[in-house]
Amino acid sequence: MGLDSSGSRDGEPPMGVQILPETFSGSSSYCSCVCCPTTEVKLATKHERDWRGSRWLATIEFILIVAVYVARQQHLLKVSATPYLFLLGWISLRLRGVRWKQIGFTQYRTWATTLKLGITYGVGLELFDLFGKQPLLTRVLGKPPDLSGFPAVRGNLQYALLIVVVIWVLAAFGEELVYRGYLMNRVADLGRGTRTAWIVSLLLISGLFGFSHYDQGLTGILEEGSDGLILGLVYLLYRRNLAIPIVAHGVCDTIDIALLFLGKYPGM
Repeated sequence: MGLDSSGSRDGEPPMGVQILPETFSGSSSYCSCVCCPTTEVKLATKHERDWRGSRWLATIEFILIVAVYVARQQHLLKVSATPYLFLLGWISLRLRGVRWKQIGFTQYRTWATTLKLGITYGVGLELFDLFGKQPLLTRVLGKPPDLSGFPAVRGNLQYALLIVVVIWVLAAFGEELVYRGYLMNRVADLGRGTRTAWIVSLLLISGLFGFSHYDQGLTGILEEGSDGLILGLVYLLYRRNLAIPIVAHGVCDTIDIALLFLGKYPGM
């Protein structure tokens, strides 16, 4: 063996260059020595992951979330805050390389099981609202939730059906994807997904969900906040599945519209 111009023997690396263990398959044409571009790609990938998971990005998101609520309260936004929060959530997931399916937007086992569980929880939640929480809160606080701003659907079948479609899009799908999907997971991520982080996230986002119904007064805020807590528990109970809370939410609100249409809603 002879020495080349760098002072190393034939077949050996130049002095000062360390060869790292092979990280590719035997059929790969790439090596893993520190002098190869592969190292730069790995560093760039790590930097990209760090950027996507940074607290700075989360801080910007939470500032924008607060801005949406302030704009809504000041009537600068003419519709619910949900579409704007959904757009923010979609952008956040795209930037971080997360798909909706990864946070639970998929069936639970089978669609038949998903629908059965969703309908059961939806009917149960509505019964609990009508005969449990709402009468109790009304008695304690002295007044029922303020539904004066709710569209008058009594006796108007065409309008009632239109409202049902709207609530399935904005409330059932929209609010569950935003609150249980995007926001609960985002807050829990900041606590690195620990049990404590999920508990804090559940309580915090349920409170935020209740506050988003501030136009219904304190009774409405507390009632909706407790509904959010129950839907959040269902989400966690079924391994962070969003489909069941979506169906439950939609069924619960559809029963409300049916009662309003028939003029049978308590207190109306």
